[in-house]
Amino acid sequence: MSQDRLAITCGLGAVALWSTVATAFKVALSFMSPLELMWIASLVSWLLMGALVIKRGLLRQAASGWKTAAWAGLMNPVAYYLVLFAAYDRLPGQEAMALNYTWGLTMALLAVPLLGHRLSMSDFAAGCVAYAGVWVIATRGQVFDVAFEDPVGVALALGSTLIWALYWLLNTRDAREPLVGQWQNFSIGLPILTLLLLLGPGITWHGLAALGAGVYVGLFEMGIAFILWQLAIHRISRTARVTNLIFLSPPVSLFLLHVVVGEPLLASTFAGLALILTGLALQQLTSHKKA
Repeated sequence: MSQDRLAITCGLGAVALWSTVATAFKVALSFMSPLELMWIASLVSWLLMGALVIKRGLLRQAASGWKTAAWAGLMNPVAYYLVLFAAYDRLPGQEAMALNYTWGLTMALLAVPLLGHRLSMSDFAAGCVAYAGVWVIATRGQVFDVAFEDPVGVALALGSTLIWALYWLLNTRDAREPLVGQWQNFSIGLPILTLLLLLGPGITWHGLAALGAGVYVGLFEMGIAFILWQLAIHRISRTARVTNLIFLSPPVSLFLLHVVVGEPLLASTFAGLALILTGLALQQLTSHKKA
C-alpha cells in the first residue's frame, strides 16, 4: 500500500506539471518560434536527464542502444515536439491541448495493423465518440460547416498524435532502461535541432522571460514530469489507477489558459473535450475488462 501511495503521489505530480504545459507553451511561443523553443527545452531536458543517468550509475548502459536511439530521437523529441509546438503556435492552447489528447485512441487504432491487435466494437465506439469531439473542436461548434478556422493547425495537432502514438508502439520493442533511452534520444535529437536552428532563424536573445519559459518547458514537460510518470507506472500495483489520473489534467489546463494567457473559454472546446474524455474513458474501461 505504501508503494501505491508513493506511485499515486508521483502520478499526481506528473499530471499537475502536465496541466501547466499548455499555458507554458503559449507563453513561450509568444516570445520565440517553435524551433527556438524546442532547442532550449531539449537542451535543458538533455542536461537534466544526463545528470540523473550519471547520478544513478547508468552511464554504462548507455554504451549500447544507439541504433534504436537513431530513429527514436528523430521521432521524440525532434518530429513530435516540432509538430506539436507548431500546432500550439497556430491554435488557441485549449484547442491544441484537447486535440492532442486523442493520441491514446490513435495508438489503439494503429496497433491493429502494426501489432496485430483486434479492434473490438467497444474500441470502435470509443474512437467514434472521441473523434466526434475532435470534429466539434475543429469546427468550433459549427459541426455542419466544413470551413475550419485553421485547418493547418488542426492537421498539425492531429499529426502530433500520430507521431506520438507511432513512437510508443515502436517503443514496445525497446529494451533500454527508460531514463537512459530518453537521454540517448535527446542526445541524437539535440544536434539535429541545433543544425536546423543555425540553418534557419539562428540563435536570438529574446530576454529573460523567454529563456525562463523555455527552461520551464524543458525542465517540467520533458524532464521531471517524465521521470515522475515512469516512477508511478513502475511502482503501482494496478496501472489503471495511475493512467486514470490523466483525466484530471484537461480541466486544470483550461483554467490556467484562461487565467494566465487570457484565452476565452469556448463552449465548443468544453463540448469537444467532454466527448474526447468520454471516448478515452470507454477505452480505459474496455482495456481494464480485457486485462
